[in-house]
Amino acid sequence: MAGNQTPKQSGSSGANEGWAAVGYLISGIAVWGFVGWLVDEWLNAGGIATAIGCVLGAAGGIYLVVKRLGA
Repeated sequence: MAGNQTPKQSGSSGANEGWAAVGYLISGIAVWGFVGWLVDEWLNAGGIATAIGCVLGAAGGIYLVVKRLGA
C-alpha cells in the first residue's frame, strides 16, 4: 500500500554538490573582483586590478571546489 512506504534518505545529492561548486566560483569571483575594484579606485589603475582580482577569485573558487568536493 502507498501509506507504508518510507521516504528515501540520501547523504548528498549531485545537485547539492553542483550548487555548492557554482556558489564557490561565483562568490570567489565576486569577492576578489570587488577587492580588485577597491585597489583600482585607490591606485587609479584603470581596471587591471579588477581583472586580476576576478582571475584570482576564479582560481580560488576552482581550488575550493577541487579541495572540498573532489575525490
